[in-house]
Amino acid sequence: MAVEELKEKIEDKHLLINSIRSEIGKILVGQRDLIDGLLMGLLSKGHILIEGVPGLAKTSAVKALAATVQANFKRIQFTPDLLPADLIGTEIYRPKTADFTIKKGPIFHNIILADEINRAPSKVQSALLEAMQEQQVTIGETTFELSDPFLVMATQNPIEQEGTYPLPEAQVDRFMLKLIIDYPNKAEEKEIMKRVGFEDPSEVKQVLDPDQLNEIGLLMKEIYMDEKLKDYIVDLIFATRNPEDYNIDISNYIQFGASPRATIFLSLVARAYAFLQGRAYVTPQDVKTVAADVLRHRIILTYEAEAEDITTEDIIGRIFDSVEVP
Repeated sequence: MAVEELKEKIEDKHLLINSIRSEIGKILVGQRDLIDGLLMGLLSKGHILIEGVPGLAKTSAVKALAATVQANFKRIQFTPDLLPADLIGTEIYRPKTADFTIKKGPIFHNIILADEINRAPSKVQSALLEAMQEQQVTIGETTFELSDPFLVMATQNPIEQEGTYPLPEAQVDRFMLKLIIDYPNKAEEKEIMKRVGFEDPSEVKQVLDPDQLNEIGLLMKEIYMDEKLKDYIVDLIFATRNPEDYNIDISNYIQFGASPRATIFLSLVARAYAFLQGRAYVTPQDVKTVAADVLRHRIILTYEAEAEDITTEDIIGRIFDSVEVP
């Protein structure tokens, strides 16, 4: 595709993105990074894990995003007594015909909000894992393909430990992004109070349909990424595994580095971020901007790092300071 033609198409589709931002803004005050993170996951068709204390509108943000897309949406409240059948469905015996019929569960929707995902036990997580990775579920002896797009947007509370189960690393790695959200500032908090206490709730309108979503996905593949930038991404990921090769003294803080999914997702999300900025090319700054969201849940720290209060963000910062930018 010619550069000028690509720019025109990006500008055209970018109007849709601004409309989505505007519609979500009817419900959400501030949280621009969260909105952009959700959009990058949606456009890249990648699962998202959102972490933040209660009351920061994590659930409202996902519901608002889903409302802008012409797709099926389902919210599932994860609890310790949730069963795999409650998620994917089950076989039901019919005495009259002496056979089984399959009742599909809520997983058979386009966008799934897994609320407080870390409250469900491992059996439920394993059922969700097949859906996230293979885009299919197995009920009895029958395997069903899930709809396209299929996205899991999960929330979790970082401060409550009672009644929660740590997510398996294999599952955490399936999430394209882990978004950390913080408290609003004073002006935003005042606006929240005004909207909730004194105004009627606004209705979010549909902006995007699945065909347009697929068109944007194909368009993002055309966004230019220089070979040096691809090498830069690979170097960043390898620096999490073998930091000594890059003269970074953090080996004693890293137990396991990022997986190859980090390389794939970092290149996809960097393209998505460039698209959100209305550009037809990726810059090193795009990679730096999205890297923390892609890497923070893929770097496993040692006990020594935890004892010294060193976070994955600290590690990522050290890596970016040391790996040469093209």
